[in-house]
Amino acid sequence: MSAAPVPVITVDGPSGVGKGTVSRGLAERLGWHRLDSGALYRILALAAVDAGVALEQSDAVAALAAQLDIRFTGSHEDDEAIWVNGVNRRDQIRAEASGGLASQIAAAPAVRAALLQRQKDFRVAPGLIGDGRDMGTVVFPDAGLKLFLTASAEERARRRLHQLSAAGQTAILADLCTEISTRDERDRTRSVAPLVPASDAILIDTTLLNPTQVAERIDDLLKDRGFLRS
Repeated sequence: MSAAPVPVITVDGPSGVGKGTVSRGLAERLGWHRLDSGALYRILALAAVDAGVALEQSDAVAALAAQLDIRFTGSHEDDEAIWVNGVNRRDQIRAEASGGLASQIAAAPAVRAALLQRQKDFRVAPGLIGDGRDMGTVVFPDAGLKLFLTASAEERARRRLHQLSAAGQTAILADLCTEISTRDERDRTRSVAPLVPASDAILIDTTLLNPTQVAERIDDLLKDRGFLRS
């Protein structure tokens, strides 16, 4: 008799909706591992830039994936580290520019194929929280709970501006809103693994909710699905 699969909870949605906060909170609450799949695409895009590989050369970009040793550590935003070949590149990976680069390569089938198995390999006991855009639709379609977070582009731009300001960086709200909307459209309309909720995903609009309110809603779902005791 085969062993039961390692449990997975997926948290999908566009940037700025609170996926990272939710995923880190879930991983800490349940004592599970966490995969930030969006960071994988940012890491690969930066690796391509470092290597002088044009982002439109998808086969060459995909080939770089096998050369990257990637680890995520830290359970909170302020102590998070993203290790790439032994170097913590968290700040560069989280920068707004890296998100734009990642979106450019994410539509390429060769790139997605190269990173798909790497994502699946994060599924180890006692469980995994998968944070991304296609966790529930492509990578872990058998997940026991699938969440899809949304928020207005305007609210997400305000959140990003606040983050950048706190880090001592400057930005223009209107420009951030335009960039977010453009990235959303690109991600929704790509031919491979578009940004759409799984048919059995539970949608949570975080526009008017604070992190505590979001966590309370998710706690109810965890109890309902048997991940937490009532």
